[in-house]
Amino acid sequence: MPFDITRVRAAYPALAEGFAHFDGAGGTQVAAGVADAVAETMRGAVANRSTAYPPGRRAIELVAAARHAVADLLGAVPEGVVLGASATALTYTVARTLSRDWRAGDEVVLSRLDHDANVRPWVQAAEATGAVVRWAEFDPETGELPAAQYAGLVGPRTRLVAVTAGSNAIGTAPDLPAIAAAAHAAGALVYVDGVHATPHGPTDVAALGADFYVTSAYKWSGPHLAAVVADPARWEGLRPAKLLPSPDSVPDRFEAGTPSFPLLAGVRAAVDHLAGLDPAATGDRRARLLAGLAAARAYELDLFDRLLAGLAARPGLTVYGAAARRCPTVSFRVDGQPPARTAALLGQQGVCVSSGDYYAYEYFQRMGLRDSGGAVRASLYHYNTAEEVDRLLAALDRITAPVA
Repeated sequence: MPFDITRVRAAYPALAEGFAHFDGAGGTQVAAGVADAVAETMRGAVANRSTAYPPGRRAIELVAAARHAVADLLGAVPEGVVLGASATALTYTVARTLSRDWRAGDEVVLSRLDHDANVRPWVQAAEATGAVVRWAEFDPETGELPAAQYAGLVGPRTRLVAVTAGSNAIGTAPDLPAIAAAAHAAGALVYVDGVHATPHGPTDVAALGADFYVTSAYKWSGPHLAAVVADPARWEGLRPAKLLPSPDSVPDRFEAGTPSFPLLAGVRAAVDHLAGLDPAATGDRRARLLAGLAAARAYELDLFDRLLAGLAARPGLTVYGAAARRCPTVSFRVDGQPPARTAALLGQQGVCVSSGDYYAYEYFQRMGLRDSGGAVRASLYHYNTAEEVDRLLAALDRITAPVA
């Protein structure tokens, strides 16, 4: 059945304010059920985790429910879901923990296409241990990250390959199974940044070949919390720095401090929201998530084609990236106009876009764009409409029209 955009948009109260949101890569608007779940949890009696009384047991249930929800979203198991404040914080935790076993001369392979949250923690861990950083390069014309290069990058000393599932700058979705196969053939682990990719289609961490996969709920209609998933047996072999009295079990020992129980309720609600995107879907929550996110991806890519065609038809614009498989995200520049100025002028018309490097530091450095302001980013989400795409294009026409 057709994607019911009217029904979908009705689930987002913030859209009533009238802005056209093309900033989903920086964080989506929150679904009503998420806000309700957070508020309801904050109004109720919740204590720290304890089996001694109902408010403490509620806290235990909230953590378990969030783990189950993330596991259903990603095709993981609840016992392998580590929850945390942000993808950056979680990646630092994993990097510090994994690198305890690295030695001088070991190697890590990173990508210049990645968000810095999947670059700098590994660079710094390598510096601290004497490991060598090797770089996978993207094609500056297409934005593709060729998987074939990994055969020459990994070797017997490679300990880890870190790579994005979807570029937050230009949308490129690399061939992760091929990259993971090369890494695993050399005995290396694969850490996948799924922050930008997760909102834009079904995810199966095993099919991707990810040993670790990190995602952020605020990129898929939820609150500002994140999760990194791995096989529980993988977590069992790792010993993070932790407080002595804190739990030593997996996955708890990787979660420092007391979590935000209301926000965990929001994580579960966000996954339930995504599972309801296709009202005709049946089966368990995982099955409904696969159907709903597949429908949302098809809808988003149709909109993205409309946006790309509109940008290409406008003179005076430079568009970056043209990968064959992409998340619905594009970066561009208006000739002769600083990206921050473009974003501000569009913002005055109620069109929300990002500007700068969006933490895709290596990409913009390699493209020679970072020092001059990066680019403007338009990122679609399943609540955007064709009318909003046309609104963005018309707004661009107004700010690029010659002065009479």
